[in-house]
Amino acid sequence: MVAAIGTGDAFTKGRDFAAWLGLVPRQISTGDRTILGKISKRGNRCLRVLFVQAAWVVLVKPKSWHRHGLKPWLEAAKKRLHHNVLAIALANKLARIAWSVLAHGRTFEASRIDEAAA
Repeated sequence: MVAAIGTGDAFTKGRDFAAWLGLVPRQISTGDRTILGKISKRGNRCLRVLFVQAAWVVLVKPKSWHRHGLKPWLEAAKKRLHHNVLAIALANKLARIAWSVLAHGRTFEASRIDEAAA
């Protein structure tokens, strides 16, 4: 990741990084109607694939959800999303977390995610 984006200064927020990776849906808007399509698949393909694979690893190990601070979010998302869509949504979330850790020069703290979700 560092080889691809350096310190993350090119992006102002995590969503910009996720959009650059192609982990956000295409959006078609007209008037008051918004349609979300497939993921855009732009940006660094290898990095996007690694984030999606990491998401699948997290999804197949439900016992690790609490340790990583993702349990409430994943349980709620699992009820309403197809498992493939959930994997991409989790990859998007992991990319945003990774950008934040890199851009702010901090270590990952799962307790902060638990506090933000509450």
